[in-house]
Amino acid sequence: MKEAMVQNMPGIAERIISTVTEDGSMDRKGNPAVKSKTGTWTSATLLLVNYGLATLAFFGVGVNLVLFLTRVMEQENADAANNVSKWTGTVYIFSLIGAFMSDSYWGRYLTCAIFQLIFVMGLVLLSLCSWFILVKPSGCGDGELECRSVSNIGNALFSLAIYLIAFGNGGYQPAIATFGPDQFDEMDPSERHSKVAFFSYFYLALNAGSLFSNTVLVYYEDTGKWVIGFWTSAGAAVIALLLFLSGTPRYRHFKPTGNPLTRIAQVFVAAIHKWDVSVPENETLLYELEGKESAIAGTRKIVHSDGFRFLDKAATPTPAEYVALPNSKSPWRLCTVTQVEEVKCVLKILPIWLCTIIYSVVFTQMASLFVEQGANMNTSIGSFTIPAASMSVFDVVSVLFFIFLYRRFLIPLTSKITKNPRGLSELQRMGIGLVIGMLAMVAAGVVELARLKGVPSPEEDSTLSIMWQIPQYALIGASEVFMYVGQLEFFNGQAPDGVKSFGSSLCMASISLGNYVSIMLVNVVMAATAEDNRPGWIPGNLNSGHLDRFFFLLAALTAADLVIYVVCAKWYKCIRLENNDEEERLSK
Repeated sequence: MKEAMVQNMPGIAERIISTVTEDGSMDRKGNPAVKSKTGTWTSATLLLVNYGLATLAFFGVGVNLVLFLTRVMEQENADAANNVSKWTGTVYIFSLIGAFMSDSYWGRYLTCAIFQLIFVMGLVLLSLCSWFILVKPSGCGDGELECRSVSNIGNALFSLAIYLIAFGNGGYQPAIATFGPDQFDEMDPSERHSKVAFFSYFYLALNAGSLFSNTVLVYYEDTGKWVIGFWTSAGAAVIALLLFLSGTPRYRHFKPTGNPLTRIAQVFVAAIHKWDVSVPENETLLYELEGKESAIAGTRKIVHSDGFRFLDKAATPTPAEYVALPNSKSPWRLCTVTQVEEVKCVLKILPIWLCTIIYSVVFTQMASLFVEQGANMNTSIGSFTIPAASMSVFDVVSVLFFIFLYRRFLIPLTSKITKNPRGLSELQRMGIGLVIGMLAMVAAGVVELARLKGVPSPEEDSTLSIMWQIPQYALIGASEVFMYVGQLEFFNGQAPDGVKSFGSSLCMASISLGNYVSIMLVNVVMAATAEDNRPGWIPGNLNSGHLDRFFFLLAALTAADLVIYVVCAKWYKCIRLENNDEEERLSK
């Protein structure tokens, strides 16, 4: 009976007996990937470990960078906070370069390898210049022993090193975030489930990797052992690269699809050229290649959607073009439905993406103003001194806890309510992340008010324990699970096949712009509040300022952003692929 049923359902039979992947992925020799010999959790786990070690290396520098700038490089608090935001923003803006090279020319594997090598070079250079030039005398910058003034050569080498780190890590991240899910065949039901789960484990690896940096490394660096911390980061990055290369025989690959900017330009040029052409009501009259072949090599076709109808002109053949088809056509005059829909998908994603930038402004405070706030609190518990930057461990613990809580309890519970097997949709989770992020800023503002009340004199630290920062870090961690894991799933899943890495890079680019917006806000606030001999909200001595007002301002901006986000989420329609039996991924 079962055999008869399978014979009457050839599509299902094909998936059951297929020994190779059906999503277009290949092995390293360019042949269809054999399921038993490539990909799945064997490759994905190696990539997760690789990412965890790379994250350990990155945060070994980033988590204490604001204190390195103030203690070793002798920068003011506001300048150091802005420079950390600028550097972090640069890290993630470079993700667009990595995504472009990955999608267009190099492919995910080569992009990961090249940018990891650049990352290692930057870490080694930072370790060397700190050892020989910056941390002089040895052990300085521990909060008590002052460092000598840094020479111009030292400044130049330091800047080169940290921006090599930014370039390497930024270019690597979108490629690895896409290369990991590539190891699972989306057309295979069991592997498709693993592909969805991968994003949670990916973010878990990120935070597990940063846990060591936020505890052990941050302690060594806070006590002046900067060189040991930087060399440990460099060693972790080297091990990560070697592990990545060791998995080469088992990886699944997708061919790069060429320059997406050219394809996007072709759609707009063709649509403008046919300004006077009427789009047919019957969508089947729009131009598309027959069969499984797609105009974008190696990608699946996208079903026509009703949004941005003007762009459909690019896929509307004129009478003369009807006669010439299929033998002669210019993509600058006539595009396929799939090519037009690729552009539509990008345009539909952008409003959602823009709404995530304010959240990234909230998130970036954890690496700058949260640390400066903590450094001006009572950091002693008995005889032990807690490094202010190590408080981010509570963010990491919160992330780990809420990922476990969400996957083990919230998904089963919410799936019964929403009738969605995945529980909450990605868009719903991102909205929840905005709400929790807003609460984190309120908590930070309340703590700052309490900190100021506990200041004995303007030149002394507050008597309020740094442990009062735990709620704001924990709330940021909870918001990340909903916002950033949701973003990774959403942008990767909703991006067309030809721009998958671009989809993953949007999450990083959001963090980048969030850092730049944070810089702008700090500068605007200081310009507006530091007039007429007033110290401003974020002065060099926080005891004379009103950091609480800045946190409350961010909470208000997040609330306004949430309203706009809900409108955009209601408007959004998800991508639909031909020959993909997966149900629509979003239920709003």
